Parts: sequence; C-alpha cells; structure tokens
Amino acid sequence: MELRQLEYFVAVTEEAGFTRAAARLHVAQPGVSAQIRQLERELGQPLLDRSGRTVRLTEVGAAVLPYARAALAAVEGARRSVDELTGLLRGHVTIGTIDWIQSLDLPGMLSGFHRDHPNVEITVIQDDAASLADALRDGRVDLAFLSLGGESPEGIATRVIIEQRLFAAVGRGHPLARRSTIPLRALADEDLVSLPKGTGLRAVLDEACTDAGLSPRIAFEAGEPPVLAQLAAHGLGVAVLPESAARDLPGGLHAVPIVRPRLTGRIALAWRTEGPRSPAARAVISRAREHLPAPPDQPAP
Repeated sequence: MELRQLEYFVAVTEEAGFTRAAARLHVAQPGVSAQIRQLERELGQPLLDRSGRTVRLTEVGAAVLPYARAALAAVEGARRSVDELTGLLRGHVTIGTIDWIQSLDLPGMLSGFHRDHPNVEITVIQDDAASLADALRDGRVDLAFLSLGGESPEGIATRVIIEQRLFAAVGRGHPLARRSTIPLRALADEDLVSLPKGTGLRAVLDEACTDAGLSPRIAFEAGEPPVLAQLAAHGLGVAVLPESAARDLPGGLHAVPIVRPRLTGRIALAWRTEGPRSPAARAVISRAREHLPAPPDQPAP
C-alpha cells in the first residue's frame, strides 16, 4: 500500500469520478484507475462502485476513507513539522480577491514572497465578497481581499486597507449632472446600474437605502465597475461606482459623490479566525500585512 494510492482514492471520492480526480492531480486518468485497482487488490475488496454514472463508495470504501485521509494528514503534518524546524517553507496557499480590485500591488507582494519562498505554490482566484467569505470559513481560501459593507463577516478577521467614497455616474445631459453632490434620496426614482448582491459596494447601497426607507430600482447589474460605467454611458441608468472607478470614466459621463448619507466602501485583507492555518498560509498573511498600506487612521503593524 502506497501513499499515492491513498491520495488517488481520496481524490476520486471527493471528485465523484476518475476524470475530475485525474485533472485535480495533474496525472493521466488510466494511471489513477490502475493505482486504485492495485489498492483494492492489496485490501482484497472493491472500494468504489463503478456501475453508475458517478463513482460511489462501497461499504468497505466508506470504512477505509477516514483512515486514508488520516494517513495523508499525518504525512503532511510530519512534513510541516520538519519544514518549521529547518526553516524551509513549502505548501500551497490560495488567495481570493474580488474581481475589480486594482488599487493593490498584489503582483508586487507575490513576487517578493515567491523570491523568498520558492517552494510555496500560490493560486489566486476571483469571486464576489460573499462567496470569498464562505470560502474562507470553509478553508478553501487561506486569505482574501474583500469589499466590505457593514460589519466584518462572522468568523473572519479583517484589516481595512482602502476606503472609497461611492459616486453616481450620469450622462452629461442628465439633470443630476448639474449637481456637485447627489443626496441618496435623489436616486430613489432613477434606474440604477450596480454591482450584484454579494458585493460590498452593493451591501453599502442596500443598507443605506433600507435605513432611509428607500427601495432602490436596480435596472442592471454587472460584476465590474468599468462595465457599469459603459452601461450608464449608453443611457441605461445611473451607475453607482467606487471612487477609483469614477476617476476613469468613458466620455460623456460625469461622476458626482453620493451624500446624505455619505456612502463609503471598504476593501480589507481577511482571514478566518478559527481552524488551522498552514505555515505557508501564515507566512503569506504576515507578508500581506507588511506589504499593504496601513488601515485609515491606524499605524502599520
């Protein structure tokens, strides 16, 4: 019995198929099948039911699975202990970021970290803030850059690194374009173009409208502020944008800050407060805290 066989068995179980497991392991599918059959011969019993459209565990396979996972976890723990004692950092870290974040020098941070720790593999994924918060809590993401609305998500620690006012972008012929500021109530009867639910900016807008007793009329949603601006430029509504996007608008649009109340979105570095973190994940979080700007009105750590 080899650790590789146990790894393949766990992967096929979690992916419910040989093809997806092979893709996850970056090996050929016949190799995965051969190793698991060898494991089954070693144990003298089938571990997987291959008769249906999806691969399922047999009764024996279900009994073996927790031991296979425990064996793999024990080996990984032994490697981490040795690495910590020898000062050698290795492993895999997943970083999540909202799609439109452009104000942070994430490539600069990662290049410096990779230079110091070349044996750490890093994956960067993009998603909305709500999905990334769930991924953090589940351990699928080690740290993330989130756009925040109100309070920090439960079970997650955050460090605010950017605060931005929200602006309304309107066509230059629109009556609101003549204003130097736009009260939130003035947007109540306008078709709005906004980021979708699950994003921090949308949460800020929705919470402010609820507090003011307003029901925003969302005509269009898009995942990135530049797309919102393009929709507004074609006369499809008033785009609600963060300040960074409002500074770079297509021709024919005019950005005006939203006031009464003043709406502010925040971008934060986030990590889960509960559950184990690998040495590699702790090192990346530490590097991010050192590299990124200090929170508003707070000293750098």
